[in-house]
Amino acid sequence: MKNFFSAFRDYAILTFGLVIYVLAWTSFLIPNGIASGGGTGLCTIIYFASNETVPVSVSFFILNALLLIIGFMVLGKAFGIKTIYAIILSTILFDIFPRFDWTVTFDEKFLVAVVGGILEAVGIGIVLLKGGSTGGTDIAAMIVNKYWPVSPGKVYLYTDIFIIASILLIPGKTIEDMIYGYIVMITFSFMVDFVLLGQKSSVQVLIFSSKYREIADKILTMDRGVTALKSMGWYSKNDSIVLLVIVRRHQLHDIVSIIKAIDHSAFVSVSSASDVYGEGFEEMKTGLDLKKKQKPQLPQD
Repeated sequence: MKNFFSAFRDYAILTFGLVIYVLAWTSFLIPNGIASGGGTGLCTIIYFASNETVPVSVSFFILNALLLIIGFMVLGKAFGIKTIYAIILSTILFDIFPRFDWTVTFDEKFLVAVVGGILEAVGIGIVLLKGGSTGGTDIAAMIVNKYWPVSPGKVYLYTDIFIIASILLIPGKTIEDMIYGYIVMITFSFMVDFVLLGQKSSVQVLIFSSKYREIADKILTMDRGVTALKSMGWYSKNDSIVLLVIVRRHQLHDIVSIIKAIDHSAFVSVSSASDVYGEGFEEMKTGLDLKKKQKPQLPQD
């Protein structure tokens, strides 16, 4: 029963994120003639190019269905059920929401692009936090990365630039429309990082102090681990200990307060840690099931 409620909660939050994501497109971007990047951006351009005769929901489903099939064939791995759920539900929402005509406009189209990008990022951020994905360029990036030494991030960047620029091929669309698409892309990029990281962003702290024992013991009371690294000052040639601590960004003030209270002359180095996986931090998640079946080992003579 506990597992059931946990799964129900995850899918409820995932659904909420998808609702926000689709609303960003159907209420802000598409009605105002703006197309951003990603698979949904490509489907939006198809919608504009067909003179609004090919609904986004149709092209969205066909595009992702083809990518899923190619992904299964090329990657040979099973996609997560949450990704398939997100694609199906997004297709349904893209079909239902436009019927209610929930169009939002502002005097300045720039504001439409910014608000639409923010809402899109919030929705996608929630989906990603729950281990889901809306497919599209995510799947394409996995396929490209399998055969070419191109990082997924570059695949996203190149495809988004190309997709947004292709709006110029549609009669009546101008460079201004393309620029609004890039504004959405930039807003989305910044905001999705904020949503995904937020209070979960982490920092790495290096503490140089002769009172490292007292500092380490005090930090342990915060339920955070401390690693003691052997070091040597090259000038003095004296051996010492450097403390390595990784904490949430919002806990940094407490760490600094502890250090200052014990050793006011301690030297502290703080650097951002963009991704921290392990106990007490993040769990590695992916839209693919990366677990490979282990072949039984034959006994050797």
